[in-house]
Amino acid sequence: MNRTSQIQNHLTMAPSSTFKDGAWHGQIEEGGQFPPEAGRYHLYIGLFCPFAHRANLIRHLKGLTDIISLSIVKPYPKGDDNGYPGWKFPTADDPYEGSTPDHLFGSTYLHEIYFKEKPDYKGRYSVPVLWDKKTNQLVNNESLEILRNLNSGFNSMLPEKYRSVDLYPERMRGEIDEIGAWMQADLNLGVYKAGFAPDQETYDKNVVPVFRALNRMEQILAKNGGPYVLGSDLTELDLRLYPTIIRFDAVYVQHFKCNLGTIRHDYPLLNEWMKNLYWNIPGFKETTDFRHIKENYTKSHPGVNPKAITPLGPIPHVESGFERDWSKIQPGKVELPE
Repeated sequence: MNRTSQIQNHLTMAPSSTFKDGAWHGQIEEGGQFPPEAGRYHLYIGLFCPFAHRANLIRHLKGLTDIISLSIVKPYPKGDDNGYPGWKFPTADDPYEGSTPDHLFGSTYLHEIYFKEKPDYKGRYSVPVLWDKKTNQLVNNESLEILRNLNSGFNSMLPEKYRSVDLYPERMRGEIDEIGAWMQADLNLGVYKAGFAPDQETYDKNVVPVFRALNRMEQILAKNGGPYVLGSDLTELDLRLYPTIIRFDAVYVQHFKCNLGTIRHDYPLLNEWMKNLYWNIPGFKETTDFRHIKENYTKSHPGVNPKAITPLGPIPHVESGFERDWSKIQPGKVELPE
């Protein structure tokens, strides 16, 4: 069924839709519209997307892998400049290792999921998407909201091992929110502002804040002593920072021209922090797929990489070993242009 037919056949959303201001904002909570239930919810992600990576990380760290099912789109093609038809699911004739079919509806494209909820939807067909199988509607497609919701939304049914994991503790929320605001603007989104700059002036304006944020984060790690951003407590900041840092040397340095420095050579504490998460903390390595990551960026951005050639390096993608005593490490930085 094409988009026009879908709109004609389904003229309105469900009255209970959580769609507002261009996105969905439903929350899983006891006594709410979307109560926690095993097997009720389904998550759509792409392994390439740093924002979907957050949702997959919290799904692992909170022990939700058997409670929330998963479908994974291919890393390319992406579609036209407006993102249509958008991310595609693999088929027998068009496979891609690590991707899955749409386990709920057998869709060809992710946009079909959006149109099931809102046939006249005009926004981006982005991941992550959290879907309610029981009421057959979209719950949420905002990555930070999903991250925070899954941190506590299923606690009533989780064993203590996972219920006790709190990545947004009340006592640390002020600091998490303060750091998260500039990290999102200058680093998580900053690499995109530099990478998709339409001209030299815009690039020059946006690449420097990326490295100013990295310099700042390196100092925060030095002050708090690791092994996590805020010291001994793993928080949502680690889950929001990791997807960007793990992609930095592999993609952002060359593809987005964020080449004032690299994580492995210029930021020793960020490198140790990343290595510890990747090699030592269950859920991080398991949710990181460098083929999906590298081929997504290099094969779905023709304006940036018209020949769609994917670089082989860096080798290795993540260095081995981990130094726990950060007092032995001199914090790094990149000298910024005036």
